[in-house]
Amino acid sequence: MLLHAMRDGDSSAAGRLLPLVYAELRALASRRLRDQRVGHTLQPTALVHEAFLKLVHQPDGAWNDRAHFFAVAASAMRSILADHARRRAAAKRGGGSERIGLDEAAVGTSTEYDVLQIDELLQQLAQVDPMKHKIVEMRFFAGMTLEEIADVLSVSKTTIESEWRATRAWLAVKLKDA
Repeated sequence: MLLHAMRDGDSSAAGRLLPLVYAELRALASRRLRDQRVGHTLQPTALVHEAFLKLVHQPDGAWNDRAHFFAVAASAMRSILADHARRRAAAKRGGGSERIGLDEAAVGTSTEYDVLQIDELLQQLAQVDPMKHKIVEMRFFAGMTLEEIADVLSVSKTTIESEWRATRAWLAVKLKDA
């Protein structure tokens, strides 16, 4: 498997992997960018390439399987979008940030939120409960099903359902307070 070859240091594995996963990564990037403001300067192709470079250069690039790889890719894309929003806000006089839509699957509402606000909340969540943080990234940013998340995290679907309900409630409260 190419993912294991990459982990084991095969320098040519990344070049062989990209064509195999490119379409799915591009679809993931398109979903993420669809939630961004109109006229967003980062295009899906650029987001895919930046995320893939992050993945290839990770020192701990030990992916268990395909689902785990895409979960990590989604996390990389979220990080890139947040960094992009920070740079854009810093470049604008008076700040301002980009917006991201969180649909009902994420927090039970269809409201737009500041991408930096979401990133900050996810960083807080990672400190408090890393599992819930991973669930949000996989569910919202990678579009994974609860079953897929359970497989990646090696826990039961029931556990993921319970954690997901609690996480959605936590996000809803935090976003409402903000």
